[in-house]
Amino acid sequence: MTAIERSLLPEEILLDSVATFDAASHRAGMAFWLRRLLIGLDAGAALAGWTLGLAFTHGLSVQATGNVAVTAVLALLTAATVVLIASQRLYLSRVCSIRAVEIGRLGRATALSAGLALLLPRLLPVDVSLAGGVAGAGASFALLITARGLYRHWLQMGRRDGRFLRSVVVIGSNEEGYDLCKLVSDHPELGFRVAGVVGDHADVLHYDYLVPYLGPIDRAAAIVEETSAGGVLIAASSVAPHQLNLLVREFLRRQVHVHLSSGVRGVDHRRLRAQPIAHEPLFYLEPLRLAPWQFALKRAIDLVVTVVGGVLIALPVLVLSAIAIKIQDRGPVFYRQQRVGRHGRTFTVLKLRTMAPHADKLYDELARTRAGRDGPLIKLANDPRRTHVGRFLERLSIDELPQLWNVVKGEMSLVGPRPAQQSEVDAFDEELQGRHAVLPGITGLWQVEARDNPSFSAYRRFDLFYIENWSVALDLAILVATAQRVLLRGVELVFGNKTEMSAAVVTAPVVLD
Repeated sequence: MTAIERSLLPEEILLDSVATFDAASHRAGMAFWLRRLLIGLDAGAALAGWTLGLAFTHGLSVQATGNVAVTAVLALLTAATVVLIASQRLYLSRVCSIRAVEIGRLGRATALSAGLALLLPRLLPVDVSLAGGVAGAGASFALLITARGLYRHWLQMGRRDGRFLRSVVVIGSNEEGYDLCKLVSDHPELGFRVAGVVGDHADVLHYDYLVPYLGPIDRAAAIVEETSAGGVLIAASSVAPHQLNLLVREFLRRQVHVHLSSGVRGVDHRRLRAQPIAHEPLFYLEPLRLAPWQFALKRAIDLVVTVVGGVLIALPVLVLSAIAIKIQDRGPVFYRQQRVGRHGRTFTVLKLRTMAPHADKLYDELARTRAGRDGPLIKLANDPRRTHVGRFLERLSIDELPQLWNVVKGEMSLVGPRPAQQSEVDAFDEELQGRHAVLPGITGLWQVEARDNPSFSAYRRFDLFYIENWSVALDLAILVATAQRVLLRGVELVFGNKTEMSAAVVTAPVVLD
């Protein structure tokens, strides 16, 4: 293990207790392997980015002769970029698992690497132009995002298959404890597997056997040790304050990862400010204040990306797609449907037709039989209404491209909650009706985080989170994540249903930290 790699391992992995040595050391070994893989991907992306950027602009000249000197400079820039990424704590899952945070910190690391490149002429006999430094850092940023997107996708696919999971115990059996169990159950890609719940047995009976009951709270520490769980999720509202303090200190003493709920739902963590009172750990919740320029900028981004992207990318793709649809069944190219937009106003949404002409009748039948239904939505992995061409178009989200016209008209935005049908809206509760406070979008938080997740609770949670925490920065992160997801789906179509590197290397529960 190198000094850099050792420094990247969190203290809780390096200091495993004797009582949980076997399980913890195994998790640490797997975490080290995953971290080494991610470091290698970052190094490869940074090297390719700097090579392409400097070569494209002819931005690097070395006074020494031979390729060895050029290779040394590229190696130095690559190593510096990886170290800067590590300085942003992007090799800890609790940091890089938040996509918007990961993208922002990658941007910061590559910007710093550009500054370092421009300082090299003061330190070494080399010359790096301004254009070369900017192009190299920009290319590195793009490739780093792509490489990490592939890594994230591969890791999430493994987690959905039951690998790379950390076993955790939920402490607390009240409604908040149930919500934590449901959250982990709905999102296996988060990397957790609930071994069971600790709390009042009478409350757990209402869980509908979601997770097994392990015992009362006064045995929580012993139960976690017996199950060899790597962490706990504590529903703070379910434990008395004095008992909560004792439990947290005991878990930390045993080197157990502790996640403590705040009791607040749907609020971006960046709005929670540590604001201790008399040295007690309290949070101040920042109100959401959006300056008028943010709304103007959102509209400007919508128009610029729509017009430029529509002419350069969407139009040729739409023409080819229209030809394929016509050749398949001679039916209409476009599909029009009434959807509910901002402030509850209805509008006509445009899509490329991906379903059989009689799809609406089949929808009524599915709604009546509740096939594929979770809550108000109908979502099928293999929708019988979808045509062969339609499956391809839907997989790459090409069918949504005509909605760029809805964006130009101001009926939709590039980013926002997906516009729902009136029958679905009628079944939404009062809180979810709040999604109509913003323009619906072509893509959104639910699409990039949980599009393949059939759970209506995930759909609801992500929509409510977006309308509560909207910002231009969040929109940009969603657009970048959407591009990643479309790229990954394209890779899947070429290489198969799963883009896994190798399933034989790691088969045990593991996370990055």
